[in-house]
Amino acid sequence: MDDYPLIENHGLIGDLQTAALVTTDGTVDWFCCPRFDSPSVFGALLDREKGGHCTVRPAHATYATKQLYLPDTAVLVTRFMTEAGAGEVVDFMPVTGTTVSARHRLVRMVRCVRGSMTFEIDIAPRFDYGREPHELHFTEQGVVFASKGLELTVHTVREPQDERLLNTLTGQNDLHFALTLQAGEQRGMVLESSADGPPREIRHDEFQQLFDDTVRFWRSWLGQSRYTGRWREAVERAAVTLKLMTYAPSGALVAAPTAGLPEQLGGERNWDYRFTWIRDASFSVYALLGLGFTDEAKAFIDWLSDRVQERVGSQGDSGPLNIMYKVDGSSDLDEEVLEHWEGYERSAPVRIGNGAATQLQLDIYGEALDSISFAHRHGLQLGHRGWTSLLTLLDWLVDHWDQAGEGLWETRGGRQHFTYGRVMSWVAFDRALRLAADNGRPATAARWSSARDEIYAQVMAKGWNEERHAFVQHFGSDVLDSSLLRAPTVGFITPDDPMWVSTLDAMEQELVTDSLVYRYNPEASPDGLRGSEGTFSLCTFMYVDALARAGRTDRARLVLEKMLGYANHLGLYSEEIALTGRQLGNFPQAFTHLALIDAAITLDASLNRRR
Repeated sequence: MDDYPLIENHGLIGDLQTAALVTTDGTVDWFCCPRFDSPSVFGALLDREKGGHCTVRPAHATYATKQLYLPDTAVLVTRFMTEAGAGEVVDFMPVTGTTVSARHRLVRMVRCVRGSMTFEIDIAPRFDYGREPHELHFTEQGVVFASKGLELTVHTVREPQDERLLNTLTGQNDLHFALTLQAGEQRGMVLESSADGPPREIRHDEFQQLFDDTVRFWRSWLGQSRYTGRWREAVERAAVTLKLMTYAPSGALVAAPTAGLPEQLGGERNWDYRFTWIRDASFSVYALLGLGFTDEAKAFIDWLSDRVQERVGSQGDSGPLNIMYKVDGSSDLDEEVLEHWEGYERSAPVRIGNGAATQLQLDIYGEALDSISFAHRHGLQLGHRGWTSLLTLLDWLVDHWDQAGEGLWETRGGRQHFTYGRVMSWVAFDRALRLAADNGRPATAARWSSARDEIYAQVMAKGWNEERHAFVQHFGSDVLDSSLLRAPTVGFITPDDPMWVSTLDAMEQELVTDSLVYRYNPEASPDGLRGSEGTFSLCTFMYVDALARAGRTDRARLVLEKMLGYANHLGLYSEEIALTGRQLGNFPQAFTHLALIDAAITLDASLNRRR
């Protein structure tokens, strides 16, 4: 399928309300507007013919390409080398801010740095996932692509006295032209949604100011990081990536900025990740506070507190919290299939929305309470209204923790008594008891304590498989599950407990392949879906963390170094790694980058203690 770029052959840019993917050949093939979860404007990533794209690349028949981030920023530079010269496309999105806006700018600066180069430029938007037609309006200063629900204005970057270098201008509903530059010359364009005026010529000084302000923002933000450990470059790139996936008006973190990228090429495991999972975002509190990003952690705690206070779904089957929400906190995530799109490398169906939103996953309550407790220890305290809302949530959990659910992997093969769900329910009550005791808050402590102790006893009796000498995926099974790698992290069991050591050994034998880790074996534990999947990058970093806590630091370091080698050329990770080393699943995935940060911090501390 050589008409589709590799998933890993992309960089990410964004403005903290939405984001775009740029391929190594200069194509923006994914861009949703005005939010992460809005319909796409450019979607060639999921359908090369019908999705739409914005391409800037050399007209030369053969060229080499390199891609990098400007150091300590989210400004992406794609470089092209030919026998005639070398050129660059500099892509970035000026940061929008915390006020919800329909106006977003995608800046593409084109320049020649050596010799000469002719660039071919195609702008072919396809609004509303290619379902909404548009008209193209020309002016002397630029063009406007106008659809029923959204307008995309293209401003040109040039000085009034500059020679007009565009040629072979063609197009009906799309724009195609060529641009020839000599060394030292540059032009560019700004693609702006919902512009407040007609297309205009942007002077170079104004462009330079946009560039300087964007660089300054990212370097100032990253300068808050306190991490000085062994893997600083990888950790800081992960931090920038997480920031790019944060919706600034609410503080919510999307699981990924993409939808429909397959976990198996040609398979049906294709999901929409442009939403905020309680679980993923709760983990972000650890990573962000561990690096010193207090404002981001506080913003998410506030967002989570709002969800708790709303008690969305409290009368339904999924409990007082949904497992995921839109970035604004709304919960209408109805799943539908884009039948007219073929999917990445013909991997249909392409789904938007997410039908797992109303699943019962009991682990989310532990993750929410754990993040609130961790934030509290770092000075981000919960107010009275937040605490009283937690009381209601915990009262529900006391009555409902002992039931089957779908589990954190969102299986669609029926509910089970998942061991990880029980462990995290234990965490919920344990952290609530600690918060109440430390702060003198009112609590039904006797009920919470009784539930906590009952859960602990149940996990030890039913979650442990004597024949496997390991904790297993769900009660009554012998299937291993890497989610339980978090058991010592949350304090449910000590890292040197013989029961945990034998569990870790069993996972190494069954779920680990050359340092990469599978979630579980779907053949041994059917999950209601056809096909298989690659190793889960999140789980590999969780494995590093577990090894470090168990004192196996040399092994942990080797696994981490190997895993860092699976990153793409920019240090980014999708959800999974195929046997061939290809990245699979939605890209980049927040959960994986969170786990990278946690693993690096834990392993650094372990190595320092040993030294």
